[in-house]
Amino acid sequence: MIQRYVENIEKTVASSSIVLSSNVQKHFGPALETVYLKGHLLIIDSSILEIVIFATESRKTLSIEKYRLNYMSSTGQMLFRYDNAPHHPEIDTYPHHKHTSDKIVPSTMPSLKDIPNEISAIIFGR
Repeated sequence: MIQRYVENIEKTVASSSIVLSSNVQKHFGPALETVYLKGHLLIIDSSILEIVIFATESRKTLSIEKYRLNYMSSTGQMLFRYDNAPHHPEIDTYPHHKHTSDKIVPSTMPSLKDIPNEISAIIFGR
């Protein structure tokens, strides 16, 4: 299940028309029961999406224990970040939330298939 999850991420990244290149390292647990993904995607406008995901598999169920999807402009300005760091208990979706340039909003972890659409909307002003 963990390997399939990683393969789906790799396919999603490879098929995205806005990703110029990717450098995502995969570190699997000894029995393939965990995976730690860390790296970045270079987007067509030289912006960067940093990805950090720690997932576990138990009883044929995949759980995302920790994640951070941090999208930055080419100058390093944070445009948005999704994460589940437990530092905003006032958010309805705690610990899941989204940072924008000026606020923190309730959110769940987005699918990596949805992130390119969100980035495209920013790049192309849709």
